[in-house]
Amino acid sequence: MGSVVHQEITVGYEDEGSGEPLVLIHGHPFNRSMWHPQTEHFSRTGRRVIVPDLRGYGDSTVVPGKTPLAAFARDVIDLLGHLGIERCVLGGLSMGGQIVMECYRLYPERIRGLILADTFAAAETEDGRTARYDMAERLLREGMDGYAHEVLDKMVSPHTIASRPDVAAHVLGMMTTTAPEGAAAALRGRAERPDYTELLSRIAVPALVVVGTEDAYTPVSDARDIHERIPDSRLTIIEHAAHMPNLERPDAFNAALDAFLRSLPKTAATAAPQG
Repeated sequence: MGSVVHQEITVGYEDEGSGEPLVLIHGHPFNRSMWHPQTEHFSRTGRRVIVPDLRGYGDSTVVPGKTPLAAFARDVIDLLGHLGIERCVLGGLSMGGQIVMECYRLYPERIRGLILADTFAAAETEDGRTARYDMAERLLREGMDGYAHEVLDKMVSPHTIASRPDVAAHVLGMMTTTAPEGAAAALRGRAERPDYTELLSRIAVPALVVVGTEDAYTPVSDARDIHERIPDSRLTIIEHAAHMPNLERPDAFNAALDAFLRSLPKTAATAAPQG
């Protein structure tokens, strides 16, 4: 566990294990603890797993206003520089997946593989943009609690809530402890995000696309569209999971990710030279 100060903000992160670097970006309104099953598994099986808290979330600095996806992407790349990592496999879920796409748009040379989980590539619609701005104002006015309880059964499936109450409690806890100012800033930034649809066909590294069968936010059709557009990609659909299959069905998610990582070409040059 650590933190680094850059551009006058502090970024909290975990850096576990050793080997090929795997960097995982959480979604909204969560924090790096959503990747605990992956951090634990892959750091024990020959990977160096880095999971940051995005600005506005977890242990990182809360920056009010509007946080564009490009700002999140710069934070990720700056952290890689701080850790001496030249190239990595980069993954993200939901908003985290959109940040991964933005990282690839801006810094493709830093990425040797992509994981896009429960996310979508299109720009926001006019109605969607209005809804995100309205939600930002609501969170600032009311706090996170009401929203978190409203969306819990969309974030995780009813099957998960019944069979894994610990997971449901973890997800609810992440949402209710997120700073409203950080969540609102991210919502405003996502409202203005670019359209990544055309970028997908130009992605020149292997990609894994993952989605839960019961995901109402980013349905299986969105994942299929991403998979069909990325030239070298594989699609994994996880049963009995909604928007967070990495927590709801960690064994299935980890198996898909493990198979993908093993399929990547070996590389000797993943660390930036020191000094």
